[in-house]
Amino acid sequence: MTGSMWRRVTLRGLLPRRDDFELRPAVMRSDLLAGVTVGVVALPLALAFGVSSGVGPAAGLVTAVVAGIMAALFGGSRVQVSGPTGAMAVVLAPIVAEHGVKAVPVVALMGGAIVLLAGVARLGRVVTYIPWPVVEGFTLGIATIIFLQQVPAAVGVTEPVGGNPLVTALTSLADAGSTALWTLGIVAVVVLIMLAFARWAPQVPGSLVAVAVVTIGAELLGAPVARIGELPASLPAPGLPGLSLGLLRELASPAVAVAALAAIESLLSARVAASMPGVPDDARRYDPDRELVGQGLASLAAGAFGGMPATGAIARTAVNVRAGARTRLAAVVHAVVILAVIYLATGPVSTIPLAALAGVLMVTATKMVSLATVRSVVRSTKADALVFAVTAVITLAVDLIEAVQVGLVVAAFFALRSVSRAASVHRQPLPGPAHEGDEHIALYRLDGAMFFGASDRIQALIARNRDAWVVVLRLSHLRFVDATGAHALGELVADLERAGIVVLVKGVQPAHLALLTSVGVLDELRHESHVFDELEPALEHARSHVLQRAMTAAA
Repeated sequence: MTGSMWRRVTLRGLLPRRDDFELRPAVMRSDLLAGVTVGVVALPLALAFGVSSGVGPAAGLVTAVVAGIMAALFGGSRVQVSGPTGAMAVVLAPIVAEHGVKAVPVVALMGGAIVLLAGVARLGRVVTYIPWPVVEGFTLGIATIIFLQQVPAAVGVTEPVGGNPLVTALTSLADAGSTALWTLGIVAVVVLIMLAFARWAPQVPGSLVAVAVVTIGAELLGAPVARIGELPASLPAPGLPGLSLGLLRELASPAVAVAALAAIESLLSARVAASMPGVPDDARRYDPDRELVGQGLASLAAGAFGGMPATGAIARTAVNVRAGARTRLAAVVHAVVILAVIYLATGPVSTIPLAALAGVLMVTATKMVSLATVRSVVRSTKADALVFAVTAVITLAVDLIEAVQVGLVVAAFFALRSVSRAASVHRQPLPGPAHEGDEHIALYRLDGAMFFGASDRIQALIARNRDAWVVVLRLSHLRFVDATGAHALGELVADLERAGIVVLVKGVQPAHLALLTSVGVLDELRHESHVFDELEPALEHARSHVLQRAMTAAA
């Protein structure tokens, strides 16, 4: 197959296929019902995440519609639902504070392009390398930020987005004014209704019922609280935002952060969705590369319509699965439901109190974190508990992407430490009947990995033994050797040879031979014949050397 043909075949696998949908009436009915259910659940969340990010509720609705349809058609999961999310709102808030609202569509375009290219480059499997404690710490940090970001609206204080959420929340509590009782009452009613429906009527979208109840109540009582305000009665016309080289340069770093978050959150959500109970067998298979392509196109489309970057939304995806979704049609219908609200019901939606959305997000944030999962991570190992805590704290105090990076580094450090501790060197007794002079032969077996995390320790253990005339190194049990480990092994051989100790090497694996040769380990041996495949010839050679040395010393 030629290169051009291979590229066509590869790219074809990233595009929609005929079997993405099932047109059987039973399946379509199930998808339509699931789509309507998710659309009703997603409506208040889209509004809330738009407000929370600082972009505005209209951008949240636009993103839910445009990105929801694009990701459903082009994504790699049959049951994933995409749109604005709390994690993305957390990332966008400081971008809005520093660069203004107009920067968000540009970031969406740039971040979407990066995610699209990552999918075309087949980088979808990278997310599988993110350790579980990092993911859970990341989730806890995001949930905490989302909750804290709602405190100003909950106490009736208007605060600029983008500041440290903990500081902003504490400042808002200190600045709470006369409307705080109204807003806190609205939040309390929303929370109580959502919790009640979650317990006694989980099939009913409690968030929508709660928002409707407090909105009607606020209108009847004339509550002096901030509302969503005017919304567009139609989708805006697509177009490119104003671009300049300077603006692109300023937004390059935020765009990378947005792309990383979009890729990580979407792939994690798709992976979780594939393992949920009730997912049809044919929906358990998802294509991570195609998922990146779909999410990249979704953010590109949302940016063109003036919306926000989008990601897979695990909460809405879970609702979709529980509602009986079978194919991508359910996610498309969810977007159409929100589109209908834009064209038919923006008047009532504009009267929703911001405190009601704050209550919805507070409940959503608490549901993002499972106490059982947190306990499992904390009780697993001290290293995992530390990785979890570090990731959560840095997410809250510094930055989401830096938290993932630091979490990965800390997890990698503990993983390397664990592997290096598994690497060991043992002095073994010589097999078979004892021979005269065997006390001058030291037989060492190297196990595990000879790499930069373990080489110094192994080198020190062997070099400490100076009573031997011959050292036999058994390398057949080494599973891994890197350049640093090979270099340390060469230094060990050279050090022993300089001390007058003959080194014999037994059992060099073919996979390690090229590295040991190129680094010069075998060149440090006294003779090229000092490399053996079997232990018995090596010991015979060692005993003959000891005998010869003893005779020389006696003479």
